[in-house]
Amino acid sequence: MIRALFVLLLPLTAQAETLRVATFNTELSREGPGLLLRDIQRGDPQVDAVIAVLAATRPDIVALQGIDWDLDGLALSALSDALTENGLRYPYSFAAQPNSGMETPLDLDGDGKTGGPGDAQGWGRYTGHGGLAVLSRYPIATDQAQIYSTMLWRDLPGAVLPVAQEAPFPSAQAQAIQRLSSTSHWVLPIDAPGGRLNLMTFHATPPVFDGPEDRNGLRNRDEVRFWSLLLNRELGPAPSGRFVIAGDANLDPERGEGRNRAIRQLLQHPLLQDPVPSDPAGSASTVLWKGVGEMRVDYVLPSADWQVRDAGVYWPDPPQREDAETASRHRLVWVDLTDE
Repeated sequence: MIRALFVLLLPLTAQAETLRVATFNTELSREGPGLLLRDIQRGDPQVDAVIAVLAATRPDIVALQGIDWDLDGLALSALSDALTENGLRYPYSFAAQPNSGMETPLDLDGDGKTGGPGDAQGWGRYTGHGGLAVLSRYPIATDQAQIYSTMLWRDLPGAVLPVAQEAPFPSAQAQAIQRLSSTSHWVLPIDAPGGRLNLMTFHATPPVFDGPEDRNGLRNRDEVRFWSLLLNRELGPAPSGRFVIAGDANLDPERGEGRNRAIRQLLQHPLLQDPVPSDPAGSASTVLWKGVGEMRVDYVLPSADWQVRDAGVYWPDPPQREDAETASRHRLVWVDLTDE
């Protein structure tokens, strides 16, 4: 009888718990401060659609982009409460002031003016416009978070800064204060059931909307390269243990105007693996931009020591993909992981 009981229990004790990690550019950005909180509280259709996507996919840890930051965390707290009402509880969260919307006194975009959204450290109309956030079922060691938002672009090894007419663009003074991260780069230790993991998240600038100097294309390249350099210990000690890179690179490996080699090099890095999540039709595209088409720009990349059980790109139900934009033009990307 004892032996029979042991045999029955063995499969249960040997089964490792699956961890679902996701990234989602929610595009929950508004035209002014406080408006996102208002829309969450009043049940805005786009907010409700974002909540529906998260409720349908139920990630354990999710990196969010395009979500406005406020000093007291009111918008993120309201979103977390709304998710709880929909059966998805995240007791732990993290957000910090992004570079987007952080004012500077200089002309950073070269339009001959100061004080515009392109003159902030990252494009933004106000402080916190289009920030980052992480929601988690498991504790985040916030006191050990590594925030790289203050790193200057010119200080990144191998950085290529824009030049026009053989001079720094838009000026040497601008390049002396220009930060690398258009939003931020974070490394967050999270105490998941299988042990601690480092969540690495970011949101790179689009490699377009500039001129022949290719300022945004070069910056996007180096924002993506940051992770390869970090893993190579070229920026100091690399985070130890298992990790997952989850974020919006705004760069497709093959398509688009960006410097695609940067993301290809990251995807081929020996310390990580690319599960190539796809939708039910087999497409790995994660965004649909009208006039441009579908691209793969959002990534969940586990370290090589994880076992990938499943992965996917979530598209809502409408039959026409062009109509599935109620929540965001971007799709949630998820990967299921175990440690054995």
